[in-house]
Amino acid sequence: MILEKFKLDGKVAIVTGASKGLGQGIAVGLAEAGADIIAVDRNDQNQTRKRIEKLGRKCYTLKVDLSNRNALREIPPTALSHFGRIDILVNNAGIIRRAPLVDFMEKDWDEVIQVNLTALFLLSQIVAKIFIKQKQGGKIINIASMLSFQGGILVPSYTASKSAVMGLTRLLANELAPHKINVNAIAPGYMATDNTKALREDPARNKAILDRIPAGRWGRPEDLQGIAVFLASEASAYMNGYTIAVDGGWLSR
Repeated sequence: MILEKFKLDGKVAIVTGASKGLGQGIAVGLAEAGADIIAVDRNDQNQTRKRIEKLGRKCYTLKVDLSNRNALREIPPTALSHFGRIDILVNNAGIIRRAPLVDFMEKDWDEVIQVNLTALFLLSQIVAKIFIKQKQGGKIINIASMLSFQGGILVPSYTASKSAVMGLTRLLANELAPHKINVNAIAPGYMATDNTKALREDPARNKAILDRIPAGRWGRPEDLQGIAVFLASEASAYMNGYTIAVDGGWLSR
């Protein structure tokens, strides 16, 4: 039965940025499909853990700042020590800094690139080695953005990082597909999260954005659960290197 291919029973997923918003929504969605979760964030994750455990799944939380390269390197070994295996990696954690190009600070450039791109690369590299050693394939899901396709304004480091995420997703897929490791990305549209709070609170920007979205609303974390489960499951076994927009139709305009 085709629905069997979407089940994640017995799988273990690492989800970064899982304390709230899109990361929490994805972690809960994977748990609903049967996966146990390693939830990673620099903030408190009690709410995420409680929601997952209420589903009857296991959730181990790790408080890690992904700007610390040494700390992030400990995430996969810790996951192995608790669950004995890793099957899925969701590189969701991301930060944003807003300022005009001519005023943009070097510090803000470096911090965004480290969390949004370098951490994603390093975690993918480490987990890919584990997947290869396990000899059972694996799934890597990166979180891209509308700004993987567009330039945007006032967010140079964010645009650069998310454009690179789409390109790196393709490279990882090319190199890892022979090991039965699928690497794909999700590009969320305009989502109601902390990263977009400033936009939603600006009446003019909020209206301009909503006027362009055919669906007529901001996205919600649960809007990503279906595609995340698909990309994490056997159902997407022949999908490699693609970035899927979940945007209410934004790009079609």
